[in-house]
Amino acid sequence: MPYSFSTACRSTLPKRGRWPLLAVSISAALLAGCTSVQLPAWAPALPQPVAQTSPPPVPMPAEPAVVVQATPVTLPSLIAEVPTEASAAYSPAVAARFAAPSTVYSTPGLQAGRATFTTSEEIQTWLRDQAAVLSRSAGVRAAVVPIGLSQQGRQLEALVLTRSTATSPAALLAAGRPTVLLVGQQQGDGPAGSEALLVIARELAQGLLQPLLERINVLIVPRANPDSAALSAGRAPIADSMMSRDHLLLNAPETQALARLVRDYRPTVWLDLSEYPVSDQFVKKFGGLQKHDVLLQYSTVANLPEFLTRADEEWYRRPLVAALKGQGLSSEWLHTTPADVADRTVSMAGPEPVTSRNVGGLKNIVSLAVETRGAGLGRLNIQRRVHSQVTAITSVLGTTAQRAKELGQLHPYLEKEVSDQSCKGQAVVEAANTPAQYDLQVLDAASGADKTLTVDWESALALRTLKTRIRPCGYWLSGASKTAVERLRLHGVQVLKVLEPSALLGDIYREKPRAAGAPPATQTGAAGGAPAARTDIALVRGVIDAPAGSFYVPLKQPLANLAIAALEPDTQNSYFSNQLLETLSSAARVMSVPELKTEEMP
Repeated sequence: MPYSFSTACRSTLPKRGRWPLLAVSISAALLAGCTSVQLPAWAPALPQPVAQTSPPPVPMPAEPAVVVQATPVTLPSLIAEVPTEASAAYSPAVAARFAAPSTVYSTPGLQAGRATFTTSEEIQTWLRDQAAVLSRSAGVRAAVVPIGLSQQGRQLEALVLTRSTATSPAALLAAGRPTVLLVGQQQGDGPAGSEALLVIARELAQGLLQPLLERINVLIVPRANPDSAALSAGRAPIADSMMSRDHLLLNAPETQALARLVRDYRPTVWLDLSEYPVSDQFVKKFGGLQKHDVLLQYSTVANLPEFLTRADEEWYRRPLVAALKGQGLSSEWLHTTPADVADRTVSMAGPEPVTSRNVGGLKNIVSLAVETRGAGLGRLNIQRRVHSQVTAITSVLGTTAQRAKELGQLHPYLEKEVSDQSCKGQAVVEAANTPAQYDLQVLDAASGADKTLTVDWESALALRTLKTRIRPCGYWLSGASKTAVERLRLHGVQVLKVLEPSALLGDIYREKPRAAGAPPATQTGAAGGAPAARTDIALVRGVIDAPAGSFYVPLKQPLANLAIAALEPDTQNSYFSNQLLETLSSAARVMSVPELKTEEMP
């Protein structure tokens, strides 16, 4: 059914003198006249035999896109960029493709002569300094909020910036402005996002971005993985993908801290800032170097509401691509290729519900990953990498301010749509990227010229459905499932405790006969360990005995799709496969609305 978002006439922002280009551009977008944005029924296009590096022009909403011109408060001398092994093989022509921007950024880690990036202690000082500056502004509130401890005991913190009456979650929600969550450096060898967020914090506190706080709230977590950043400092990059793929299971204290922050502050937009690895894989496989300054992708996970995907694409990604292009920066869909030289497949980031990008989508949040060309490069091209991140962040903040009213209408619409699907239709249990062909640009290693490759491409824009089931009314969980219940509640999923014994009509999971030598279903994986094995199951309709002390997870709630991702047992990422649920009999699908005496969990 078509859904219309109407934008009323907007009053002007307070006059603040003559703004540089960034402020003028943002104010022009914010002060656009009365418009009506119609969102008709929509579905993504299937991959074409040969795709284009940029999507074809599509009519955009009437409001102008935000134009980004990022300018820092101070302009110190350009830092010297330390050569690395990755840069040693670059020809002068290739190096010229990654020239430093005219804008120069200053943070503790970007000072001349520094061998390391900003330390966690320097980040803490920086955040407190910006909060102090902002708190002196009339009507503006700021606070540095502790959100948890890392695995090695380092403090995790978020900077809250708002014009609400206070910085508490309740105050921000009561004010009705959309909240943007900016998270940097989930991996230690991706420093550009962390440095860029320090710049953004300063610009919101005392620079050109401060007027945006008239329309939005901002949460900034500059370094989500301080332990990994400390290990990476001055050393070769380390592989630390566990945190970035732990956003459903929540085994790590860092992901638990972020989940708690999202649950309490309920952001409308979530931006994950990292860096993609620059390696010789592309040279070995394709005879070309990776060229794109930024790789982008929004949520591409099964069961997403179509209007969320449309907002991701039309309201956010397209203006973001235009902003990058306006700064002379190149972009492409997020993609990787296997280490096996013989495997020439290139894949977009997949539909697994494990990353912040996809889990955010399951929480009805506009979620985007922004990866700059930088992991493994040390300090090489660092100003360009930070400039890429600042440009992307500024575009997202400006779009959110521009679309504040529409986003305020979209979010409750999405929550109602997801809740109303309870007991109806089909839910996708497992999906995969779709094979296609794609024209991908790389750089010629000698000349530095663009080189177009037609590659086997696994697209995430139109997923292949591998397994579906009738959407249940909810899930029953045994009284022993306390770990699973705890993780679901960290996400904000509603879990009810059964107070009196009841009988429920439902589907019980039964394991199908396994091949000789295969591990039993109760030993399929370890939480936080190696990828779990798949379990083949059958559904058996029957009566479920729900004793007092067991739990019920209704699907008539906004986070129903996240509950499905966690509780359908026969996927690699489920709570059962990763032993957060001990046995198949720990959970069952409830297939009719139950009559239960329950209470909310404390």
